[in-house]
Amino acid sequence: MTTWWPWGRLAASLLGFAAIIAQLILTLTIAIGSTTAWGGHLPTVVVNFFSFFTVLSNLAAAVVLAVAAVWAWTTGRDATREPRWLAVTLACVATYMITTGIVYNLLLRGIELPQGSTVPWSNEVLHVIIPLFLLADVLFAPKRRMLGWPALATIAAFPIVWAVYTLVRANLITSPGTGDAYWYPYPFLNPHLTPGGYLGVAGYIVGIAVAIIAVGAGVVWWSRRRAQARASR
Repeated sequence: MTTWWPWGRLAASLLGFAAIIAQLILTLTIAIGSTTAWGGHLPTVVVNFFSFFTVLSNLAAAVVLAVAAVWAWTTGRDATREPRWLAVTLACVATYMITTGIVYNLLLRGIELPQGSTVPWSNEVLHVIIPLFLLADVLFAPKRRMLGWPALATIAAFPIVWAVYTLVRANLITSPGTGDAYWYPYPFLNPHLTPGGYLGVAGYIVGIAVAIIAVGAGVVWWSRRRAQARASR
């Protein structure tokens, strides 16, 4: 496993990059063909694309998995455990991707999108395949380091920043798709669509925050359990 796992990480990284690029190309193609001023505003379209938690998480995961593969083939060749910085970043992207898979398949899979607005295989890669690979990476990857519980604070930092950024930016942007004077990456964050308005949005944010903390705690706990199992052998 020590020999071939880095290749699996690299393959997952390249697949993630390919899926992101494929969806970005389609998104830009739709924008270029738009007949409205707001729909064809490429700077807004590009920033919106990279404002999705799914895209940012997959992009981070692709980078970290590639770095982890390179580490395994170079300085990590003779190491018994990965360095702490790599362990923490892997824990972060694993938490985000596992949560992405859960939230998408529970809340978003059944939502109908405009015909031709997504690349089907890319959608499945970003929301199913990469999350499942990161779950397997947490469970089975060799040379994983035991994490301390303070790592949870690092894991939680990015989602908090993203949520604040999203809610602050939303009312400063004209939606390229509809021309509305606001844009939210996900319908459950949109107080104009969510029952209860901002209170309903707050409920979703709290629920997802709990899910992220729970998944992150599970990732940290499993790293500690694996380390204890190794020590007892």
